[in-house]
Amino acid sequence: MYKSSLLCVLLCSTLWQVHAQQPTTSTTGPAAASTQTANPSLEQAQQFYAQGKLEQSLSEANALAVQAPEPDGVERLRGLIYYQQNKFIDADAAFAKALVQNPKDTEAMQLRGVTLFRMGRPGEAIPLLEQAHASVPNANVDPNYVLGVSYLRVERYDDARRAFAAQYGFAPDSAPAYLLAARMCLHQENLQPAEALAKKALELNANLPLGHLLLGEIALAHGDTSGAIAEFDKEQRLNPLNGEVYDRLGDAYIRNGQYDQAQRALNRAVLLEPNATGPYILLGKVLLNQQNPVMAGMYLERAVHMDPGNYITHSLLAQVYRSEGRREDSAREFQTAARLQSANPPKLDAPQ
Repeated sequence: MYKSSLLCVLLCSTLWQVHAQQPTTSTTGPAAASTQTANPSLEQAQQFYAQGKLEQSLSEANALAVQAPEPDGVERLRGLIYYQQNKFIDADAAFAKALVQNPKDTEAMQLRGVTLFRMGRPGEAIPLLEQAHASVPNANVDPNYVLGVSYLRVERYDDARRAFAAQYGFAPDSAPAYLLAARMCLHQENLQPAEALAKKALELNANLPLGHLLLGEIALAHGDTSGAIAEFDKEQRLNPLNGEVYDRLGDAYIRNGQYDQAQRALNRAVLLEPNATGPYILLGKVLLNQQNPVMAGMYLERAVHMDPGNYITHSLLAQVYRSEGRREDSAREFQTAARLQSANPPKLDAPQ
């Protein structure tokens, strides 16, 4: 049961890794259970947890926590419950107590490390994750990922590279290892080390696929559209059937005001990636700038059909309809765009 629970919790941690949340203040403890059964059992508490009945599980676990001696596994379970409830201070305390009771509990060790990471304390998380990894190096990959991101946040880039390389089975000093670390730095919006790592990867292997693509994305993040175009051109020559290259190249050309070149690149992207909405949206933008609302509308309507939840597409489509004199359709699309944008404010993540 704990193995599957651990995988679930660690997966949650990876999904939240870009923006670590602040700890939730709580005074929850064993005495705070709303109800306690007359004959609590760890098995029943585990069953409640597995069924998603967190409050019932916590009630059982809290009743067990005041017993002397406290049954093994209770604090780990309480930590899991608090973690799922985003009560990270309480989760940390529970996992810490579990480790006092059993210093060799590698699962509690991993989970406390992940919890500290989520609390924005990567420096404290690292020793726990390192120790757990050393004890069970192949238990699962998620703690290794969190460990790598923790290294990035304390600027231990070589350690981060080795951690990510281990997750993917790369040689730690290989070109792919450097490029992977560069990609992870970009995800963390840490552009300077990302650029240095990507350049090192290309020094080791000048023909490494995706290296120039990453440098182009970094250049775009810096606002250097000409530099981005140069890098995307290099990637295109190395990797001519990668639709993402043409998508990013089209975006860079649009930002540089080169709409004809953007259209050519995006037409190639659509052919290679017909199920990706990005090229259709960008083509709509290009054609709007070229005063061709009819063709722009065709691409944008296709994009809306593929992904109706993208507010940018609705906003551009509203402009198309307005230019065609379709006022009601335009108003509807503007309203839809505003509603979607309000419900899903844009994130400032680096390009992926």
